[in-house]
Formats: sequence, C-alpha cells, structure tokens
Amino acid sequence: MSLRPFHLAFPVHNLAAARQFYGDVLGCAEGRSSDSWIDFNLFGHQIVAHLDPDMQPAAAPTNAVDGDAVPIFHFGVILQRADWDVLVERLNDLDIAYLIKPRVRFAGEAGEQGTFFITDPSGNGLEFKCFADDAQIFATD
Repeated sequence: MSLRPFHLAFPVHNLAAARQFYGDVLGCAEGRSSDSWIDFNLFGHQIVAHLDPDMQPAAAPTNAVDGDAVPIFHFGVILQRADWDVLVERLNDLDIAYLIKPRVRFAGEAGEQGTFFITDPSGNGLEFKCFADDAQIFATD
C-alpha cells in the first residue's frame, strides 16, 4: 500500500488568524474555504481549520517526553531533514516563538529525531520532526 495524505480537522477561534498563521507563517497553500472553515495543504496533507468562535486559546495539558513538556493534543508532519531545516530557518526569520525549541530527541536511542513544537493562534500544538533514517520512525530498540 502506498502512503496517502491524511486529513485532519481541528478547531480555531479565529479564521483570519488561522489563515495568516497556516498560510503566511507555515507556507501552506489554501484550498477550499467558507465562512466557517479553511482547507490547507500541510506538506501534502489536508488539514481543515474549523471555526469555533467560543474556543478560548489556552495552554494545553502536557506529558513529559525526553525532558520536554509535550502538549498531549498535537499534530504535525515528519519531514525530510533538509525541509525541516528550511522550516526552522523560516520560523526563526519570522521570530516565531517555539513551545519546544528545535533539538534532537532520544539521542543515540531508537527513534532519534529532530523535533520542535509551536502553537497556532488558537493554542493548537504542532510538532515537526525529521529522522536521519526513516526506518527509525517506529523503532522500539
């Protein structure tokens, strides 16, 4: 079976802020939209920001993972290292605050990965990862 794009719908409190963040900050092309949702192309995957005007951006609950407080709810993409580096540079140039700064997690262990976390204007956590060896994505030892 060939890998297919995933689809994820998630709440946002403000569509204009979501459009600016996903479009201008992350560089996601916009697809269809209405007055209550926007499709974005997140590195080939379809994500849909759905308006929830009652949503209040708030700090998300976290779990400890390799010394970091990782938001329990988050989504993201595993990128090739070169694309990950370009995104880090883009975010640095835009002076975007990191929830967890770019770093190597599980260094020297199964699943070693580059990772960082940011949040969108509605407080949704996003993680971007890269692996030197994609065979390590699901490695257990």
